[in-house]
Amino acid sequence: MLDKIRISPPFHIGIIGGGQLGKMMAVAAKQLGFYVTILDPVDDCPAAQVADKQILADFNNHEAIRSLVEGSQVTTYEFEHIDSQVLIQLEAAGYHIYPEPRNLQIIQNKLHQKQALQQAGIPVAPFLPVAGREDLIQAAENFGYPLLLKACAGGYDGKGNFLIKNSSRLEEALTYFRADGCSPDFGKAGLMGEAFISFELEVSVMVARSVHGQVAVYPLSENEHEDNILRRSLVPARVSREVANRAQEIADKVINLFNGVGIFCIEMFVTPQGEILINEVAPRPHNSGHYTIEANITSQFEQHIRAIAGLPLGDARLREPAVMINLLGEPGQTGPAVLEGCSQALAIPGVHLHFYGKKETVPKRKMGHITVTAPTLEEAIAGSDEAARVLRVISSEGSELNVQDYE
Repeated sequence: MLDKIRISPPFHIGIIGGGQLGKMMAVAAKQLGFYVTILDPVDDCPAAQVADKQILADFNNHEAIRSLVEGSQVTTYEFEHIDSQVLIQLEAAGYHIYPEPRNLQIIQNKLHQKQALQQAGIPVAPFLPVAGREDLIQAAENFGYPLLLKACAGGYDGKGNFLIKNSSRLEEALTYFRADGCSPDFGKAGLMGEAFISFELEVSVMVARSVHGQVAVYPLSENEHEDNILRRSLVPARVSREVANRAQEIADKVINLFNGVGIFCIEMFVTPQGEILINEVAPRPHNSGHYTIEANITSQFEQHIRAIAGLPLGDARLREPAVMINLLGEPGQTGPAVLEGCSQALAIPGVHLHFYGKKETVPKRKMGHITVTAPTLEEAIAGSDEAARVLRVISSEGSELNVQDYE
């Protein structure tokens, strides 16, 4: 057990994935003095800039994953779309992998995830499995329009979802998933139909659980999306105390249901009637929890490392209100990435900049984020709006840039 391991350098942590989440996890681990190895197929990925070692391999390379796990005292991951079966086998052989691969396997499949939540009495939107056209028609009859048709696995940022607005689009929805790489029986993961929820706002709660069962729940984040991509998070969420308390209680139930170790993000819808419904569960640090780096006593990334390494969890309280804004690749900009407006943004009080170090920008790619902290949420919103007006992620190719914009 981890509590029998001496938690001191050179404690080795392995991370599957070298994107921005892996980078920020690695930074938190290095702050605690740990040795970090990442596995990623890109040799100049963001996490490679801070990790001690990189295994350069594809995420489906079982031998590379085995090498990472065998060389680490604890292994974790920055995204859930990985081969959970090989991790289950390694866990059965006695290696420490968190969050637990058996629970990852459930969460990876949206249908199985929703079924587990429903069976535990945790509120979710009505749903049905869809194996073909007849099932989809049945879902439409049960839930009405609009209706969401979702791929059970592999989707993110709205990919793998099709909004069916009326009956004339049923066949178009099925064609979309066939054309998206699914076989006529919709692949092994399948599809699910879900009632469309007319929600007042989306919130998320970061919640951590240690190997010893200690739990820490963060304040609610209020999330705003554009084109299904998170654009802005505001903390604390502008909801009643009753709604906030209930959402945090639900998050606590979710992480205990999955016997989770590490940080989990619980995304929820709040309806106009104050009802709370789980949208999705992510068993890892999450974009909507980035604000915790500056705004909370313990960031989601440090909390995750503490949890998987068997250390006591940190204080999850909010220091002061915050707004987080994603920095996305600008439309029409593809090529070597440059951040424009950096000097102007950093002159604004309370602005904290994170540029991930991705070499290439493409439209809507997550290239960085800013968090603005202030004594009041209104002040944080004003500062973030001002910073967002000057910050742009563009390509250096074919652009005339002022060196002060990005130095």
